[in-house]
Amino acid sequence: MTRSTPPWGYWEVLLDESYCKVKRVAVMPGHRLSYQKHFKRYETWVVVSGVATVTINGVCTDHQVGEIIRIPMEAAHRVGNNGTEPLIFIEVQQGLYFGEDDIIRLEDDYARQ
Repeated sequence: MTRSTPPWGYWEVLLDESYCKVKRVAVMPGHRLSYQKHFKRYETWVVVSGVATVTINGVCTDHQVGEIIRIPMEAAHRVGNNGTEPLIFIEVQQGLYFGEDDIIRLEDDYARQ
């Protein structure tokens, strides 16, 4: 199982096939992912623990456990955790390519490129 521990929490790959990739993503309290775009995939997120503060193309909304968030291909997006417990969501990637190099970071709290 592939796992990564970026500064905001962790993610681990649950399924990696030619037609999709599925990850469990955990964002620690007070942290958020980079504001980013993907050009070869779209994503669907399902919140399973905590509250997700999601920004898509500049519009910010909160999402509770059980809610589904759809991230269109090429949409600028980020997710953050303003709560006191870890935010955990399941991410399903679909499209043409699922590599980590299909990320264009527009803003990043940790100065990553």
